[in-house]
Amino acid sequence: MDFEIRQVAPAEHDALGELTARAYLDDGLLDFGESDSYLHELKDVAKRAAAAEVLVAVADERVLGGLTFVPGPGPMADIARPGEAEIRMLAVGRAARGRGVGEALVRACVERARALEGCTTVVLSTQRTMRAAHRIYERLGFARTPERDWSPLPESPDITLLTYQLTL
Repeated sequence: MDFEIRQVAPAEHDALGELTARAYLDDGLLDFGESDSYLHELKDVAKRAAAAEVLVAVADERVLGGLTFVPGPGPMADIARPGEAEIRMLAVGRAARGRGVGEALVRACVERARALEGCTTVVLSTQRTMRAAHRIYERLGFARTPERDWSPLPESPDITLLTYQLTL
């Protein structure tokens, strides 16, 4: 690997927030584009870092990608139950794709979950169109859990997030 995975530094919050927002926008993952309310959540790395662990992939002092590791139920969890850790907001900048950055970030979360006492499962939500991410999850042993699929916007049931889990 020509990059390192580590906890985000406060000086990197803006860079990771912009990278994450740009990745979601450029890949057409925000149903309402620039006016999507989730865009603010993607950019607010400081808020995420205060409530969970935000990891980055860095090379030559440049942020390549990142994600949020949620060690259990709490303010940053979407679907985690007791005994489960959650992965959220995986994003890799376009220039760094194909280098194993996304997989390395997910592996780092799995390692962290294995180190948590009482943690038996890692869960995550993803969009149907995130096929590259699905390949990473499946390669690492995650399985689909359609019974846990959900809509982040109950008023728009056509927006459904798919769920995956890895039993540790």
